[in-house]
Amino acid sequence: MTSSVRLWHYLTRYVDNFLLGGVLLLMLIGLLVLYSATDANLSRVSNQAINMLVALTVMWLVANIPLQHIMRLAVPLYMIGLMLLIGVALFGEIHNGARRWLNIGVTRIQPSELMKLAVPLMMAWYFDKHETTLRLRDYAVATLLLLLPLLLILRQPDLGTTLLIASSGFYVLFLAGLSWRIIAGLLLAALGSLPVLWSMLHDYQRRRVMTLFDPTQDPLGAGYHTIQSTIAIGSGGVIGKGWQSGTQTHLDFLPEKSTDFIFAVFSEEFGLMGNILLLLLYLVVIGRGMVITANASTQFTRLIAGSITLTFFTYIFVNIGMVAGILPVVGVPLPLISYGGTSMVTMLLGFGILMSIQTHPKLVKT
Repeated sequence: MTSSVRLWHYLTRYVDNFLLGGVLLLMLIGLLVLYSATDANLSRVSNQAINMLVALTVMWLVANIPLQHIMRLAVPLYMIGLMLLIGVALFGEIHNGARRWLNIGVTRIQPSELMKLAVPLMMAWYFDKHETTLRLRDYAVATLLLLLPLLLILRQPDLGTTLLIASSGFYVLFLAGLSWRIIAGLLLAALGSLPVLWSMLHDYQRRRVMTLFDPTQDPLGAGYHTIQSTIAIGSGGVIGKGWQSGTQTHLDFLPEKSTDFIFAVFSEEFGLMGNILLLLLYLVVIGRGMVITANASTQFTRLIAGSITLTFFTYIFVNIGMVAGILPVVGVPLPLISYGGTSMVTMLLGFGILMSIQTHPKLVKT
């Protein structure tokens, strides 16, 4: 065995090649679509490539960490994140009417991104500690651990992140064995509380929900995003207009075309066949995540693997639903495709945890 082969084997011994392959293919598609969406802006594309390299490095580093060490970080990460969210509420910077960022001197941070992983980690840690004596009160405590950061993030306001963290926490509760009767009761309670929740929403959030039912009531305002994105998707037809040939994109009708609405760019240029290929790639990544979840050897690893995988699915569902006009417009990127560094790093950090679960089975208690 040559030294280069040994080095490659050493570097990839804790990497799940199946999962990595799916991620890399999605990233490649993301760069191609971004090149078109930004009108061949090489600077923007190179910045995204750097974001991807940083995220892949983070994924590799986390994949090499045994889960015992990650598990020990659950409580301190959650507490640090909670304190940072309180700091945002008290001292955070306001941009576009939202208080989401905290200036720590050398840079600005968005603590809600940390909570996307810290919350399910904390909940999975709690259930693992009480695995042999799980009672209803344990589910109540875990729900409280979920609600505390949710209320702080909703106050910022950041509805998109709130929904993602709420879904990741719900998946942990579900996988931990929460009774279907209780889940049904919670859903009924949620439906009953809709009038109260409606009154708590900001005006722009209410407009987003109302626009979902009839975007044409405000075609140049709240309904503009939905109208233009659905036109782009529909005009792509079966095989699309071709790479860099989308009229909605390149005539600047489509808003946020490199971030939240990049799926509309992809649909216009690659059509139904391209969408099917993209969804199949996503299905490969989700399927691999569920296989890792099923093979997990402890309560903690099973809960965190399931939550990461199903939250990844939620990202996809919410973004595509939003762009297609069947869900309200919220700030949720298309995973591994949309431009942005923070969400990319957070997502691949989660995949690093999945890889660690898959490749360190002997280092985790059975």
